Amino acid sequence: MRIRPYSLSLLALLATGASAEEQIVKIGHVGPLSGPIAHLGKDNENGARMAIDVLNAKGVTIGGKKVKFQLFAEDDGANPQQATAVAQKLADAKVVGVIGHLNSGTTIPASKIYNDHGIPQISPSSTNPKYTQQGYKGAFRVVANDAQLGGALGRYAANSLKVKNIAIIDDRTAYGQGVADEFAKAAKAAGIRIVGRQYTNDKATDFNAILTAIKGKSPDLVFFGGMDAVGGPMLRQMKQLGVNVKFMGGDGICTEQLPALAGTGMGDDQVVCAEAGGVEENQRKTMENFRADYRKKFGIDVKLYAPYVYDAVMVMADAMQRANSAEPAKYLPELAKSRYQGVTGLIEFDARGDMKTGTLTLYTFRGGKRAQIAVVH
Repeated sequence: MRIRPYSLSLLALLATGASAEEQIVKIGHVGPLSGPIAHLGKDNENGARMAIDVLNAKGVTIGGKKVKFQLFAEDDGANPQQATAVAQKLADAKVVGVIGHLNSGTTIPASKIYNDHGIPQISPSSTNPKYTQQGYKGAFRVVANDAQLGGALGRYAANSLKVKNIAIIDDRTAYGQGVADEFAKAAKAAGIRIVGRQYTNDKATDFNAILTAIKGKSPDLVFFGGMDAVGGPMLRQMKQLGVNVKFMGGDGICTEQLPALAGTGMGDDQVVCAEAGGVEENQRKTMENFRADYRKKFGIDVKLYAPYVYDAVMVMADAMQRANSAEPAKYLPELAKSRYQGVTGLIEFDARGDMKTGTLTLYTFRGGKRAQIAVVH
């Protein structure tokens, strides 16, 4: 039997089935999958994959067509140069939105590339205020910024811990310096005296010189702006040098990994940290369910930001559905108007792309486990 030419095209269409009508929506995700904070980057990526799988299982329709979301995951190594390279790679791949980056130091330089290509970006964890102060219409975050976080920690140090003298150390990254600067402002405003300011870097392992200098100033508390991979060893060396004071920091040290990284250097209730975000009582059950689903899917516990990444993907997808389009220029106005009830709470953006209501959670550590102190605004 001779098959007519037009029949060939018909057979090809039939062979593809429903996929001929299926629209592929490419979402980028970037975080450090290599280097000392790769455990946090993988946690972020897992949150994105979980959201993508939920959306695809649900069967989302945009503009009358069923869509399949695809995740394009990249590693920025927490390095600004690598971050801009992968940002360009995602732009070339024609992703329609990006979730990331994890660090402020990678998010800020990468944001220019996304802005130049008209690609909306939601960071689930970058807290430096500069990110949303650049005037990019497509830049958003789903966590409180450093001004909010540093302010909360400064007030807690003054009002609850009653400290009078503090020393500050930061790792000179955009995140570490940013959160330390904001904490310093809040501490000064609360009448606390800053007796010393020292600097390290995000790959340092020896802190004897700066800790010895700090010890001579007799602070009541040491504030560290940086991540757990540096904060843990710093706590060990503080104990070795007899610097037995409170240790405070932002969400970078507020991880389940910190006790293992600190070893015997951490005492109960010694560390106070704030996580940018937080779940109030009415959201607790939702968060518990998310954590259980995450554990079931990946066989490990949530490290830190996975719920915020999950919500960021969902907010982006929701904006596309409301706009009836996955084209960035068409769904961006809807993204800016988001009012989305997520795992982490209500997500609404202000004119800059920051959270309208930045929730923070204060934690300490007891018996090697993280213990919540309070959820604050």
